[in-house]
Amino acid sequence: MIFLLLLLLMQPGILLYDRMVMNAAAYEACRMLATRSPASGVDDATYEEAIRRHLGAIPQQENFHRHRDGCSWRIRLEGDERASKVSVSIAGSVRLLPLLDMGGTLLGIGDGAGNIEVSVHASMPTQDAWVGGNALGMDPGAWVGKWK
Repeated sequence: MIFLLLLLLMQPGILLYDRMVMNAAAYEACRMLATRSPASGVDDATYEEAIRRHLGAIPQQENFHRHRDGCSWRIRLEGDERASKVSVSIAGSVRLLPLLDMGGTLLGIGDGAGNIEVSVHASMPTQDAWVGGNALGMDPGAWVGKWK
C-alpha cells in the first residue's frame, strides 16, 4: 500500500517538474526571440539549441522525458523583433511510472505504450504597450538610427 501511495504521489511531482522546466525554457526563448534581428543571421537552430540546453535540467530518463534515438523535444518558434508578439511551443512525451501506465491507458490519458504528452506554449509581446505610443513606432531600426 505504501509503495502504491508513493507511486501515486511521485507521478504528479515528475510531471510538475517537467512543466516548470519547460515553461521556464519557453519564456526565456520568448525573451530571446523578442530581440532577434533578421540582419543578425542567427537561424532557428541556434535558438533551439539554447532551449535544449535549458531542457537539459530534465533527466534523460523515460519517466521524465522519452529520448527516442536522440533528443525528441519538439520545439516551434514564431516571430522576431519586427512582430507584435513572439511565441514558443515545446512538447515531449513521458512514460508513466509502473502500474500507473496501465491505469493511464485504461483512462485514456496515455497511449498504448503508457506514455503521455507534455506540452507548454509561451507567448509575449515583443515590446511593452508604452512603446506603441512613441513617435518612432514599433521599428527597432528607427530607434537605432535616431540615437546615433
